[in-house]
Amino acid sequence: MKVKVTSKKGLKISLSVLVDKKTIQIKLDEKLNELKDKVHLKGFRPGKVPPKVIKDQFGKAIYGEVVDNILKETSTKAIEDNKLRVAGQPKINLKTFGEGKNLDYTIEVETLPEVKLKPLDNIKVTDYEISVDENTIKKRIDEIAKSQQNFLEKSGDEKAKKGDMVVFDYTAKIDGKSFEGGEGKNLQIVLGRDLFIKGFDNQLIGVKKNENKIIKVKLPQNYPKKELANKMTEFYCKIGNLKKPVDTNVDDNFAKKIGAKDLKDLKDLIKKQISNEYKRSLDSITKKNILDQIEKSHSLDLPTNLVDQETNVVSQNLKNQDKDKNKENNKKIAKSRIKIGIILNQIAEKNNIKVNDEEIKIEIQKQIKNMPGQEKMVMEYYQKNPSAATSLKGALYEEKIIDLLKRKSKLTKKSVTLKEAEEIIKKFTETNEESKKPIKKSKK
Repeated sequence: MKVKVTSKKGLKISLSVLVDKKTIQIKLDEKLNELKDKVHLKGFRPGKVPPKVIKDQFGKAIYGEVVDNILKETSTKAIEDNKLRVAGQPKINLKTFGEGKNLDYTIEVETLPEVKLKPLDNIKVTDYEISVDENTIKKRIDEIAKSQQNFLEKSGDEKAKKGDMVVFDYTAKIDGKSFEGGEGKNLQIVLGRDLFIKGFDNQLIGVKKNENKIIKVKLPQNYPKKELANKMTEFYCKIGNLKKPVDTNVDDNFAKKIGAKDLKDLKDLIKKQISNEYKRSLDSITKKNILDQIEKSHSLDLPTNLVDQETNVVSQNLKNQDKDKNKENNKKIAKSRIKIGIILNQIAEKNNIKVNDEEIKIEIQKQIKNMPGQEKMVMEYYQKNPSAATSLKGALYEEKIIDLLKRKSKLTKKSVTLKEAEEIIKKFTETNEESKKPIKKSKK
């Protein structure tokens, strides 16, 4: 095999490859000998079909398969021998081929650019810590206590009021006629929540135990039986029981009921939960700031084919008119992604960052622990979707690189309140949305 670089323009390189006919003939003979033990032809015993007969019968197909394999092997070797870091799929153009001839072809490739990494300690990073005050923790616990609200039976002569639970049976009629689905037993409604049918709750205020009450309301617009939607309906209700809400004591027993060791442990868990809710968003902002600095500090030529592919990915869910409208902006986003990806990969290679199979298994186990009762579903998802595991590996790989950048950068830790965190997130979101808007062309 003879290989020669015929042209080099920027990231585009062309190679000329010549494979002599003797090499091709050796490969053909090997293939024919391999097939003689497998081919079954009438008039010949298994394994005794002469190579010449096989060649007469299947010559074109065999030659095509052999040449295809030679192209794969020689093009790969040509690229490796020339130490080319290929971006995308190489393009092969056949010039001369055919039985008894040399195989002469060209390879056209786009290569990844050389990256001269800038010092990582020039990156400035703000790592946010969330300060959660006691009032916020108390408010969250009170909300949980309210959702766990208990009810105590009211005495016989007490009337139902807002916040009470009413237990009743009912039969519903439209124009004096019953209809399918128009009956209910032991229905429980907490007055004031208006969760049954709009306007129903208010008409139950003031009822007593064992009382009969007719409620008139319209069935909702989204009622399952469309012919009954919006129809005025009479509900003949038999009140069974009335219960009044009782305050839940927020103490160690309450904490234990919802899975904490005691009240102090519950407060710590709630504090961590609230902190994590904001921390995830703030970490995303920190990551974006790191990547923006990485991108701005490096100048690179980008492979056209990768930019085109990524532009298609960015635009894939847009309508044709929106693709045209956002064409320049989408290309800008694509270039940014490609550039950042190339730089991060170079940083990873230089620092020997890798993700092994064991780390992927550990991450999947973490996800399983966070989804109790759905362990089998999560495991089957990854087993049946190899691309999901590949995506997970990519996320872990990027996470490792970002962690490295944080360690090597000028890191500033900043404690912020929830209000300050909300302002930071709001400002970032608004700025980010603004940058996604299509670029307006100036009028000449």
